[in-house]
Amino acid sequence: MANRSLPYWRSALLLMLLALGLWFALSPARLAVWDSLLPLFKWMETTLFGQIGKTWGAVFALVQAFHLLSMALLGGAVLLCDARLLGLAFTDVEIPDVWRQTHSLFVVALSVVVVTGIFMACGVAQKIYYLEVFWYKMLALGLGVLFVFLVKKPLLQRASKVPSRPLCVALGSASLMLWFTVAATGRWIGFSG
Repeated sequence: MANRSLPYWRSALLLMLLALGLWFALSPARLAVWDSLLPLFKWMETTLFGQIGKTWGAVFALVQAFHLLSMALLGGAVLLCDARLLGLAFTDVEIPDVWRQTHSLFVVALSVVVVTGIFMACGVAQKIYYLEVFWYKMLALGLGVLFVFLVKKPLLQRASKVPSRPLCVALGSASLMLWFTVAATGRWIGFSG
């Protein structure tokens, strides 16, 4: 019965999370939380990952290469799925089929991105702590992941009911904007170094 009263409850949950995030970003509580995270970032630099990342440049570069390759794979999975949603490519393949194939690549790539990103962050933790763009990237990445798992996945994984064309265009457009923001802020971090 709950599904009939609010058919898109995951979308409503995401909107509530966005509103909560916006409230938090504009409130004084953000600064208190930000200040309390500094000891964590200092500790990250003292871990084994932090020491390796600082000491052995070749290891850091190798991990960074895997990070960038997995970001390319993640971006490719997003682009392929969103191109289908927008009707720009693979129009002869059903949307749920494209979704299933690209989503499995997305999950693998996201896993590698997170693991390699944590390693890289440990090596330069205090530096990124003070970079505003790092926090924007984490916000965009979190929103992108929430969007994929709370909005896009529930709507596209059902082979029996394909969303309407306007909804597909909205999904594809929103997804591209979110993941473009993740990529742009990530590149901005690279320029800030």
